[in-house]
Amino acid sequence: MAGMTPSSGGGGVFSAGSSKAFQKQLNKVYGFYTGGFLAFIVVLAVLEQMGLPQSWIGLIFLFATVALYAGIGIMSRTTDAAEYYVAGRRVPAIYNGMAVGADWMSAASFIGMAGTLYLTGYGGLAFIMGWTGGYCLVALFLAPYLRKFGQFTIPDFLGARYEGNLPRLIGIFAAILCSFTYVVAQILGVGVITARLTGLAFEIGVFVGLGGILVCSFLGGMRAVTWTQVAQYIILIIAYLVPVVWLSVKQTGVPVPQAVYGFQLQKVTAAEQKLIDDPKEKEVIAIFKQRADALGEKLKDPAAALAADRQAAQAKLDELKAANAPVAEVQAAEKLLRDLPADAAAAKTKWTADKTANEARAKPLAGMPRHAQVFAGDPKGDEAAQKTFDTSRRNFLALVFCLMVGTAALPHILMRYYTTPSVREARRSVTWSLFFIFLLYFTAPALAVLVKYEVFSGLVGTPFDQLPAWIAAWNKVDPALLSVADVNGDGIFQLGEMKIGGDIIVLATPAIGGLPYVISGMVAAGGLAAALSTADGLLLTIANALSHDLYYKMLDPNASTARRVSVSKALLLVVALIAAWVASQKPADILFLVSAAFSFAAAAFFPALVLGIFWKRATKWGASLGMIAGLTVTFYYMAMTQPWLRGIFGVTSSVADNTWWGILPIAAGVFGVPLGFAVIIIVSLLTPAPKKETQELVEHVRYPDLKPAKA
Repeated sequence: MAGMTPSSGGGGVFSAGSSKAFQKQLNKVYGFYTGGFLAFIVVLAVLEQMGLPQSWIGLIFLFATVALYAGIGIMSRTTDAAEYYVAGRRVPAIYNGMAVGADWMSAASFIGMAGTLYLTGYGGLAFIMGWTGGYCLVALFLAPYLRKFGQFTIPDFLGARYEGNLPRLIGIFAAILCSFTYVVAQILGVGVITARLTGLAFEIGVFVGLGGILVCSFLGGMRAVTWTQVAQYIILIIAYLVPVVWLSVKQTGVPVPQAVYGFQLQKVTAAEQKLIDDPKEKEVIAIFKQRADALGEKLKDPAAALAADRQAAQAKLDELKAANAPVAEVQAAEKLLRDLPADAAAAKTKWTADKTANEARAKPLAGMPRHAQVFAGDPKGDEAAQKTFDTSRRNFLALVFCLMVGTAALPHILMRYYTTPSVREARRSVTWSLFFIFLLYFTAPALAVLVKYEVFSGLVGTPFDQLPAWIAAWNKVDPALLSVADVNGDGIFQLGEMKIGGDIIVLATPAIGGLPYVISGMVAAGGLAAALSTADGLLLTIANALSHDLYYKMLDPNASTARRVSVSKALLLVVALIAAWVASQKPADILFLVSAAFSFAAAAFFPALVLGIFWKRATKWGASLGMIAGLTVTFYYMAMTQPWLRGIFGVTSSVADNTWWGILPIAAGVFGVPLGFAVIIIVSLLTPAPKKETQELVEHVRYPDLKPAKA
């Protein structure tokens, strides 16, 4: 092709010639690609109208998109180190911005963001404010300066800036910890989407989706991941915008959902009050409260209660058998007896969890706060209400802080700015990143409100035998994500009778809005693109930390380029399989796993990176001890307060006793970051200053234009 030259290991249209010709070629390639994707949607829509089964549509979306990513991966295969690790440092700013957007639009952003806003209302805005604000920190404090230093990875920067392998080794550990936590969340999202598209079991869907993740990063490293992520961004943003625009037109006649968001929020607020006053909703709440109270009575003496339950279940079974009852009734009674806890300890654990779940649903609006309510509690109420308000506000601000600082320190995001041709392009790239991320984040609040209005006005009050098919379909994928039951037995659906997880709100939006199934398939493909793009970047970060920073920089400095790339590919495969296995165990919800990764990144990297760039006196020992201290206190707080981690480490003391100032574990980094800054500053002042060459390098990176004037 005109203006294109081959690069090591192949690459076709993704190999570089002159920068202008290269960008022109990219414009042409991705222009045709976007048109082709839209035509693909139209063809599938026509085929659906002609009778193509939904299961076939799901499979076509899954395999067509994965095949597309595989094709890009094959065209971008390489064994050249610069191409594999930093895409040859030649990615134009606008395309790097799209790649960052896709890298950033993880399963949490695409799938979980609007779902969190749906379930928590105003509180969910902490994620939008934190994640968007983090890119301002990236632009101001990190991206251009890291690009100027010129290394391949964040541990590479730490080793060069802080003069030794100890900071590099700690950086490797921290990069693996936060990236592994994050990638498990992405693979969890891949499993949910693949199961919905194909009908496969979730555990199988995890490993099927893993193939789509590996096919890009394994073959071509950062080069393959970059051009795949650009393609994935185009898919995910179209998939995200189409259903919400449709809902906006359906409800208001206006195709700009962001403009009608406020009007629909007023309607949602009115509907909330109507539901709060509804006698049938109060009836459901009373039943859940009775269940919680009954479980509370059982927990006073679990052993005796379990014995009584077992005796009653056995008596019921014997009665049915004696009466020659239908086989189905006998089998149900046998299952009831079989499902009883094995012993008193198991009964206590199960009943405690069930009691908590029933208490959560024994509240108006199915336990959701009013959408427009700023914080829980009341600053003008009684002492308990004021305390709740203060704690809620404190957690909101702590979460915004952790997400901002964590965004600015995530290794897989910062690595992207090593791929641009220059520092100037790195700055422009951050601007484009913000724009492409803004398109989705500006839409997510509107999507949440439009879906909530659709549920409140269209779903509530429907007879159970007339509920839409999407409810049964999602219940089949995972009852924990969506389940409905006629709690009060009136045959009419009440809001309190539905348990819904935030992770399906976006994926179910087309069905909720009555759109053709092909749009549901497109949205699932968009969610898959979001999860795959982020997982690719994260796996590459982990593999590169092990192969480049540990193996090449510390163990075998004489390793050939081909050997380094081969080691990276082998490690990437191993890490991916381990992450998929962990994800198949469903350790926690997607949003917590993602937020934990942000706290780890914030505490481990942000102080060391910022002080390493802006304070030439920061030393090796200061950075090393600061990273260890920040990461340790963050992990300790999570282990003492997060349910899944408490179970892993056998923590039995109450969560309230281990909580500091009421801060939730999702914002644990709020303790690690200031401690990291303090330790780095204090220890650096107590230890010998860095070498003169290192201090001059820091000065030059910050003020490159002053150097010629000094000469």
